[in-house]
Amino acid sequence: MPTFGNGRRVAIIAGVRTPFARSGTALKDYTAIDLGHFAVGELVQRASLNGADVDLMVYGTVVQSVVAPNIAREVSLMPHFPRTLQAYTVSRACASANQAITDAADQIALGHAHVAIAGGSESLTQVPILHSRGMSDILVAASKAKSMSQRVSTLARVRPKDFVPITPAIAEPSTGETMGQSADKMAKLNGISREAQDRFALRSHQLAARGLDDGRLVAELAPVPVPPKYDTMLATDNGVRRDSSYEQLSSLKAVFDRQYGTVTAGNASPLTDGASAVLLMSEERAKALGYTPVAFIRSYAYAAVDPGEQLLQAPVIAAPIALQRAGLSLKDIDLVEMHEAFAAQVLSNIQGLASRQWAERAGFSQPVGEIDPERLNVMGGSLSIGHPFGATGARVLTTLCNELQRRGGQFGMLTVCAAGGMGHSMIVERT
Repeated sequence: MPTFGNGRRVAIIAGVRTPFARSGTALKDYTAIDLGHFAVGELVQRASLNGADVDLMVYGTVVQSVVAPNIAREVSLMPHFPRTLQAYTVSRACASANQAITDAADQIALGHAHVAIAGGSESLTQVPILHSRGMSDILVAASKAKSMSQRVSTLARVRPKDFVPITPAIAEPSTGETMGQSADKMAKLNGISREAQDRFALRSHQLAARGLDDGRLVAELAPVPVPPKYDTMLATDNGVRRDSSYEQLSSLKAVFDRQYGTVTAGNASPLTDGASAVLLMSEERAKALGYTPVAFIRSYAYAAVDPGEQLLQAPVIAAPIALQRAGLSLKDIDLVEMHEAFAAQVLSNIQGLASRQWAERAGFSQPVGEIDPERLNVMGGSLSIGHPFGATGARVLTTLCNELQRRGGQFGMLTVCAAGGMGHSMIVERT
């Protein structure tokens, strides 16, 4: 079995997450740090983990707080852990939790840590709203004024346009293109029809509803008390539409390219609040502490494409590299978990994995192959469950490992697309 450079295997012990809630709903009063506390605290409790045994915490987030930019350190200061626990924050857009997990895994493989917690958190309700540059300059100048009259005269320079706030960018800095516009472009380039997108979105909701109803997805969740009264608990993802139908989805209007586009609010993942956490250990430490891993990390890979081309197609480059590093092919894979940013993106990724042209771009003579729909996102995905940017990667990994264990499968593959034209893939193994 392939291992990391020095032969150490990294075990995945457990994963947990908060319910994922549409932004502005049940979790709107919690910061990303609060949500991280819920996920990590529940992970510690479920694993009966002694916090003193943890060597490292790596946490991901995308829209960082301007007052507490190192969310990992804030989460690590929970009473569960010694104050000396080292912690740092990573950001790789929608693959931030994946970056946290692979960073932690690398530290374990190198022998620098034995036990690590990794994951991510995002509150897309509580995004920082900044002053315009003009307003900022005036406020700074006013703060340096030597007298009240100077301060008043400086503030008198404020104009109505200075009150226009600046919110986190939703467009690619390099292209000016939003992710939704990129998904629309991918649909056109790859011949992905509106009907195919809506039917895939409907599938996601139906399978997620089934996973919640039979308890498989619920098993991943740490119920969270709902502010402001805290007299009820959110114990399920609130974006899953049990009553959704193809007719409803097909009636929605395109939201990015209103004239020719096919991406709608129904076939795109919603803005979401939530957090996730995964417990990783070296194989020998897991054995010493009496833990049975749910899986081992077999390999992983990251890749990137030109953001101006097909922004969300990089998983197609990463997946064959991860498979090669694992010494496997698609026929060996029992389950596939693919992040669903947009239905158009998932269907383009599926098409790309079966394409010789994309295989050659990744440096391979043969494509990865056709993904069996019966093995793909068997409990839905981000289209229905939701997508808190910094948390999704750990959610995908947790779902994959748990379902692989339930089915008695051996190998699982996950892929995650990310802004900036980036992509990730990981292969896990049950032994």
